[in-house]
Amino acid sequence: MLYNIANYRTDEQRSKMIRLEENGICIFCADHLIGDPARLPVWRNTHWAVVPNDFPYKGTRRHLLLVPDEHVSDLVELSPAAKEDFWAALGWVRDHYEMTYYGLGVRNGDCRFTGGTVSHLHVHVVVGDVDDPEHEPVRMKFSSRPPEQTGSTP
Repeated sequence: MLYNIANYRTDEQRSKMIRLEENGICIFCADHLIGDPARLPVWRNTHWAVVPNDFPYKGTRRHLLLVPDEHVSDLVELSPAAKEDFWAALGWVRDHYEMTYYGLGVRNGDCRFTGGTVSHLHVHVVVGDVDDPEHEPVRMKFSSRPPEQTGSTP
């Protein structure tokens, strides 16, 4: 399972996930990420790419994703080199976008239970649009219950 379709937020996102799952394509694996002209990284180092989120959370001014080349579902599963390179990627984002405040969000493990949609680890870097007079705090889902499966257990 590359995607947890049950956690989609828009119809467009759902359609895209279904198409990618049917074709066995992980949107965040390096081969696909580098080869997709619609999703070129804004920056990358040896182990990480920085890309805008195609489906930003409501209330964000900026929503970027830090995506490791390694296809893992948990930060602790990353190689030592990838773990070290994470800090360079985050530092670049903070400095390049001159962020004086931001939030980080990451879901680890089985995305059927974490509220996530993509099983490939990715780290959300979010800046709320606090200058918007209609500002609503940014919310990130961190849990979900999979739909009941008759006759089987997860």
